[in-house]
Amino acid sequence: MAKIDLYSPQWVDMIFEGRNKAYGAYQLRKGIGKRNVWAIVIMLVAAVIIGSLIGINQIVEAQKAHEAYLAEMRASKLAEEQAKKEAQKKKEEQKPVVQEEKKEEVPEVRKTVQFTAPVIKPDEQVKNQIDLTQIKKAMDEGAAAGGQTQEGSTERTNNNSLVTQTEVPIKIETPKPVEEKKVEQVVESKPLTIAEKMPSFKGNVNAWLAQHINYPAAAAENGVQGKVIVRFVVGKDGSVSQASVVRSVDPALDREALRAVNSMPKWNPGMNNGQPAAVWFTLPVTFKLQ
Repeated sequence: MAKIDLYSPQWVDMIFEGRNKAYGAYQLRKGIGKRNVWAIVIMLVAAVIIGSLIGINQIVEAQKAHEAYLAEMRASKLAEEQAKKEAQKKKEEQKPVVQEEKKEEVPEVRKTVQFTAPVIKPDEQVKNQIDLTQIKKAMDEGAAAGGQTQEGSTERTNNNSLVTQTEVPIKIETPKPVEEKKVEQVVESKPLTIAEKMPSFKGNVNAWLAQHINYPAAAAENGVQGKVIVRFVVGKDGSVSQASVVRSVDPALDREALRAVNSMPKWNPGMNNGQPAAVWFTLPVTFKLQ
């Protein structure tokens, strides 16, 4: 026996032939096909709209996260360049300044002619005869009387006329090497964004989170899942602090992610210039229903 479509318009007319077609049952059966078609069309349109909204929301969130990451990288690069400039400036300020030692000037010697006061002695006791004519001639030329004869300046304004011309040794002292002061390492008061060696978890961080995260019951019942991005500081001793949510999914999931991160054991601290340093670290915490 062939299957009978009771909702077909022909069968409806046959069934209600000779009956009161103004009754509600006839009208309901007559328009059921159109209603089914409209219901399907409305459901498809609603599904398309909802799917588009979800996709657009995910694209916007991803774009925001990417822009935040780029801004953080630019700020880190600017901070690193500023630190290099300050270190270079301090190094230039601490360069030793070598002063040139002034040479001592040797005073100009006045020309003198030997003159001894005359003493009356017998002729046989006189050893050196003094020629007074030559003395007078030298003094007329500008020489001064002195204890010995020497060459020098004949200017009368020279106050060093009676100074004996001798070689004055010039003492040249070798400048002591200036000890370069060691540039003290600048202590970072704020956590670094990027270090030479970034912090690392002692073990598998994803496995640890999977064992210690308690999925919120309300979120599980409502089927809420996603990836919460948490940012925190790994201190010089490896401790975790200043945790905050960078990308939120749901308030309940955000609270659980912060609780799990704050309860984490100590990490391997980041290293900068061979010393432990406090460093910012970003960690995604994934909530996924099985």
